[in-house]
Amino acid sequence: MTPLVEAVGVSKHFAVRTGGFLGRGSVPLRAVDGVSFAILAGETLGLVGESGCGKSTLGRLLIRLLEPSSGSVVFDGADISGLKGKALREKRRAMQIVFQDPYGALNPRMSVEDIVMEPLLIHGARADADARARVGEMLALVGLSARAREWFPHEFSGGQRQRIGIARALVLRPRLVVCDEPVSALDVSVQAQIVNLLQDLQGELGLTYLFIAHDLAVVKHISDRVAVMYLGKVVEVADKRTIYAAALHPYTQALITAAPVAHPRGRVEARARRGRIAGDIPSALNPPPGCRFNTRCPYVMDICRGAEPVLADVAPGHAVACHLVDSKYQRNPQP
Repeated sequence: MTPLVEAVGVSKHFAVRTGGFLGRGSVPLRAVDGVSFAILAGETLGLVGESGCGKSTLGRLLIRLLEPSSGSVVFDGADISGLKGKALREKRRAMQIVFQDPYGALNPRMSVEDIVMEPLLIHGARADADARARVGEMLALVGLSARAREWFPHEFSGGQRQRIGIARALVLRPRLVVCDEPVSALDVSVQAQIVNLLQDLQGELGLTYLFIAHDLAVVKHISDRVAVMYLGKVVEVADKRTIYAAALHPYTQALITAAPVAHPRGRVEARARRGRIAGDIPSALNPPPGCRFNTRCPYVMDICRGAEPVLADVAPGHAVACHLVDSKYQRNPQP
């Protein structure tokens, strides 16, 4: 099956000035470093990892809110990496984003009608009866009343504001929606409502999601497949059942072990089955050589400190970047 969107060796390096305020030198911050993956039409790919691993940057690269330093993004069979101006704007109709912070993502000086209508105006529509009807349709779709169009963001709760953000993202009828931690700023009681809404909308509108989150329970609920990211690299990709029942990368195992469980005995048993990690994630300004997880991995080997593992299949639909897995599955480690 042909992917709807595909990242091919995508990197994003930000130049960080060295030597203080007057410093003239710079070093690259490797936010995303050579990432490749694909998302099929109609599926949800969950993207998980610790804060600062590059998840949000990768999501923005996928819809060209950021320019990649290298690599390419292919959308619906066409390379969009070099598109600019009108050509890029036309593609953007099919790619939208729901931001993490429903408080900061909405202009407090604009009414809900203006907020949701703005993408239509940017793409050449007029603020006429048809546009207003489209706004009303979107508000109803996300569970808000027609009266809400006259109100301003400060008059809504956090969950309602996120519904407005979703309506704005969907008003152009996109095919791909990047959900950048859309529930992390909400109360737990509201999170389930928004996740269920996203699932309902996906079924009704045929949407494809990249769902970025750090809450493994939410990702397990909404995703078809899961990609695990560490320090700018994707280290494991598989369907969600495989990830949660038979993860192979030590970092993925540690994430699952650290997730809260309903019964204390389950936590003890999980920790007994998998290794725990210690210490903080290294700086993306100076990532360790070899495998980037080698400074925290409980199973580190000599090869891990000198050779970077390659993300490769160990089974259909299950890819891992780990020298330990290379040896177990008799793959050829990189020199």
